[in-house]
Amino acid sequence: QVQLAESGGGSVQAGGSLRLSCGSSTIVISRNCMSWFRQPPGKEREGVAHIGRDGTTTYADSVKGRFTISQDNARNTLYLQMNSLKPEDSAIYYCAARGWCRDPVTSWGQGTQVTVSS
Repeated sequence: QVQLAESGGGSVQAGGSLRLSCGSSTIVISRNCMSWFRQPPGKEREGVAHIGRDGTTTYADSVKGRFTISQDNARNTLYLQMNSLKPEDSAIYYCAARGWCRDPVTSWGQGTQVTVSS
């Protein structure tokens, strides 16, 4: 049973922006470490951005300064604002939840495709 649902993916030209959303009817995001991962074609899944229970955020070096992870606790929704997109950002993006950021991921979304054209 999928407990997380992503939306907001799509196709955009390089330099453009997209905002991904992730909601859940069963997981309280404010009580979890929430993350965005991505998997480019033919490559392994990689962590992109994380937000801990205390609101601390961390980012992969490749997206620092361009991506912002945030959450709206009232809406129980996680976001990933992606600006200045590059073709190498093209991937399936997954929302993930775990109790603490040091723990293995316990819940994954089904993913949303992001395609950036040059």
